[in-house]
Parts: sequence; C-alpha cells; structure tokens
Amino acid sequence: MKKVIIIGATGSLAKHVIEAIKGLGKIELTLFLRNKNRLSKSELEDYTIIEGDAMNYSDIKNAIAGQDIVYINLAGNLEAMGNNIVKAMQENKVKRIIAISSIGIYETPLKSVLVPYRKLADLVENSGLDYTILRPDWFTNNNEIDYEITHKGNPETGSAISRKSIASFIASVIENPDLHKNENLGISKSND
Repeated sequence: MKKVIIIGATGSLAKHVIEAIKGLGKIELTLFLRNKNRLSKSELEDYTIIEGDAMNYSDIKNAIAGQDIVYINLAGNLEAMGNNIVKAMQENKVKRIIAISSIGIYETPLKSVLVPYRKLADLVENSGLDYTILRPDWFTNNNEIDYEITHKGNPETGSAISRKSIASFIASVIENPDLHKNENLGISKSND
C-alpha cells in the first residue's frame, strides 16, 4: 500500500487528482488542507484528513511522516511553504515529490506573477529529493485527457490543458514512481 499525501487538497486541480488516484487502488491517501469543511462528505469518510498550514513547519513535518509520495498543489508563498515541505521530507526520509509549478517560469524577463513558481521549481530541483516538477499551461475544465510534455530547456508547446489531463499524468507517476523521476516537465494540450 503506497502512502500519498496531497498538500493543498482543496484546490481545483487537487480535486481532479483525488478522483484520478481513486481509480488506482492500493493507495492510502492523506489530504492536507487548512479547512476540512471544504471537503465533501465522501472525501471526509474515504481519506485521512489533516488540517494544517503549509507555512507552519511542525504541521507539515507531522503530516509528511510515514508518507511515500508528496504531491504539492499550492499557491501563495511557495518559497516558504516549499522550504518547509523539502525540510520535512528530508527529516522524515521521504524521497518522492511531485510539484506543480507553472508554464513560463524560464522566460526572460520573468513575469513577477511567476516568481514564486520559479522559486518552488528551483528549490525542489536542488533538494536532493526524487522529483517531478510539472509546469502546466493554463487550466480548462474540459472533460478530456489529452496532453504532451516538453522537457526543461525545450520550447513549451501546446495550449491550455484540462485539469483532468494533468490529474491523469500525476496519477500515472503516483502509480509508477520511477516514471519521470528527476524531470522538470512542461505539460499542455497537444496541438494535434
């Protein structure tokens, strides 16, 4: 049984990831969030729920203890939260991390709105952890799974991508943690 924690579990993307993981089986899922009242009754019953704040190191350290895979789905002060998560993973000897960043974080000049996402990507890449960083294009609510990936250093291609597509990709990495290990990937809807 693989133990997976979603940090930032009430985000619009996280909801789709929870659905995609549900279909995998043999996953013990923990949802880390600030307010459990934002969850559905079935989510409250089906998963381990931890209320906490990613800005509070002890909350994060306690939540990550015993996990196998950490999936970060956050916005806000990503550098501070990312530092807490990386430190907690290192101290708890949890190696596998999947982090959502953003398209465009390697453009020059870097748009100010993207600075936190770039800091998170740099932090995770230099953490010594087994990472997959995803840099998605804009999200859509389309009911489709259609994506292509680009590797860091190559031009980002494609267009706005469905949350369902990103969730499907994340679920595939959770199912097989050796997939895309130590890769920093752009993900978008294919142009085909």
